[in-house]
Amino acid sequence: MRYAKVIIVGGGPAGSTCGWRLRQQGIDSLILDKQEFPRTKLCAGWITPQVIDDLMIDIQGYRQSLTRFNEFHVHIYGRELTLPVNQYALRRYEFDHWLLKRCGVPVEAHKVTDIQRDGEYYVIDDTYYCRYLVGAGGTHCPVYRTFFRHSNPRDRDLLIVTLEEEFPYDYHDGNCHLWFLQNRLPGYSWYVPKSTGYVNIGIGGFSEKLKANDDTIKRQWHLFVNELERLSLVTDRRWNAGGYVYYIRNSRDVVQYDRACIIGDAAGLATRDMGEGIGPAVRSGILAADAIASGKPLSLSPVKRYSFPRYKTGIKLFAAYLGSGLTY
Repeated sequence: MRYAKVIIVGGGPAGSTCGWRLRQQGIDSLILDKQEFPRTKLCAGWITPQVIDDLMIDIQGYRQSLTRFNEFHVHIYGRELTLPVNQYALRRYEFDHWLLKRCGVPVEAHKVTDIQRDGEYYVIDDTYYCRYLVGAGGTHCPVYRTFFRHSNPRDRDLLIVTLEEEFPYDYHDGNCHLWFLQNRLPGYSWYVPKSTGYVNIGIGGFSEKLKANDDTIKRQWHLFVNELERLSLVTDRRWNAGGYVYYIRNSRDVVQYDRACIIGDAAGLATRDMGEGIGPAVRSGILAADAIASGKPLSLSPVKRYSFPRYKTGIKLFAAYLGSGLTY
């Protein structure tokens, strides 16, 4: 069997950041992921300057696509307003591969199906074993399923369902657009142009609220792409959207069991206002590595719960007034 002191299940931003931080501290680790990289990852690719700082990225030296936005164009009930921001958008297909290569940790393509505890070790599929185990495998992470399903149960009211598509497109509008409350969607939609000639179109909403409204994310998707056509943002497109699910942050942070822990979407850390996942994933990866290095318990309380804390009160009041359930 292959041994590493730390095995990280999942090679996305949470897992690769954890491995990168462990290597900085001289700790041996191995990353397992069921897919080969680069791989398609549906995501608007929105990151904040905090992510740039946490990952110590040299903007000038980053050779992949990176688009900076100074404002978001927000659409609410047919009205448009601009929100000043300092944000970036990137292609996850490029970014995740770059992060994984940069972390300098051995990576093996392996789908984890069984995890057993054997004394002080964790044994994975009778093929790998380790003293510390990090679950960074997203919403369906096997580490969460094995050790945290009962102590940190998922709240169905916090489940987000999405549909989106990213594709090359000769767009004429280089602004980022967001639509809130359109067609009674309990969530929001987006149009994100990217610097290499790609555009990401997506929609996300609370699964249980959609069901309560006798609605579906597919119906909302069709209404949304018709609106894009009407606005001439994307025209003559034969759509082929894909979907995924994730959970926004709940009130429980049970993320460690003995020497096993969960981070990123495996821990359900997406922000409560915008459903942002990359920033919390990166920050949780750093915190997990530091906890392993220090021998101290892992706490994810430093991970921000809101993407826009300075707007938090206004957003919550607005959402409550309209009954949208956008935030908690």
